[in-house]
Amino acid sequence: MSNPAFIFDHVHIISAHPHQSAQWYVEMLGAVIEKDTVARGAPQIFVSLGGMTILIRGRRPGEDPAPARPIRPYADFSSHNAWGTDHFGFLYKGDLAALCDTLRAKGVDFPVALKKGVGGSLLCYVAAPDGVSIELMQC
Repeated sequence: MSNPAFIFDHVHIISAHPHQSAQWYVEMLGAVIEKDTVARGAPQIFVSLGGMTILIRGRRPGEDPAPARPIRPYADFSSHNAWGTDHFGFLYKGDLAALCDTLRAKGVDFPVALKKGVGGSLLCYVAAPDGVSIELMQC
């Protein structure tokens, strides 16, 4: 049994263009900007999607973030091929193929095209701003 003392709170993204990045989540995935603040000298935007908070913040004074590696397909899996967080994922209640068509028409890049996953359900990876990869899985 999982430890009930822990409750998932957020994913934290460092962005070169935090307001543009937050707007991408709103326009492409239907997210909602809950709060737009400044913390430690950088914009900090709280975006809500699927019961999850995506905290997007800009560069803080003195930081020099390194660019993220893009996710890429291998023989039978996908990976950023780097230590740390590889991607985060959402279950999608609906026609994932139709959603992919809609997102593609809006200019969204799919580094890993729609395919059947190990369990047989459809999945794909979306290239979000800032080198972030999002897995979408049809449920």
